[in-house]
Amino acid sequence: MGLAAAPASVRDIVHLIMSSAPILRVPVFPLAGALLFPRTRLPLHIFEPRYRDMVRDAMQGDRLIAMIQPRDSKDPPGLFEIGCLGHIADCEPLEDGRFNIELEGLGRFRVTREAEVETSYRQVEVDRTGFADAEDDEPLALVQRAELEQEARRYADALGYGVNWEAVSRLDDEALVNGIAQIAPLDVGSKQALLEADGLAPRADLLVQFMQFQRMAPGGADGPETMQ
Repeated sequence: MGLAAAPASVRDIVHLIMSSAPILRVPVFPLAGALLFPRTRLPLHIFEPRYRDMVRDAMQGDRLIAMIQPRDSKDPPGLFEIGCLGHIADCEPLEDGRFNIELEGLGRFRVTREAEVETSYRQVEVDRTGFADAEDDEPLALVQRAELEQEARRYADALGYGVNWEAVSRLDDEALVNGIAQIAPLDVGSKQALLEADGLAPRADLLVQFMQFQRMAPGGADGPETMQ
């Protein structure tokens, strides 16, 4: 089966929801280390039965899923307060009931409360106000961009990653910063700080600090901790 892209009518509904309803009730997918930012894409393989239910229900509705990191390892885990709302841009149902989906980030939110539900998956009410997630964020200063690229090279070398740096150099600032924040193997606390950073330049500064710290820490970039 091929990927099922969202039809234009669904995108129009999502745009209407995002522009008119600051408080939403949405299904939540707690996943440590998985960051979604506005205008980024996040591929996910859905295999747990409760999250299969979540995807099926979302596909029959507005295709919205709230991505958030768990705060602890309890069952169910506590949730961080801030996450990012995602729209299922593509969905590939597999024969055994699993799904491959791709989320497109719409905007960050703050959890106001967890809803009491009968669904197998959790749902939360979220407030989208108070976040500067506009597309016209100020670009990075040339010096900051150069520092980020230089530290990313050092970090990738320390991890043994093969990177097409020519392609990286062509990315715009937002794609570069948020892309590194998504794929860098940082701890949950560091990932959360990156998500909560108020603007692209502060996020880039944090990212450089975290990569430097992890690269220079005992065990190098393969070490288990960055900064909490």
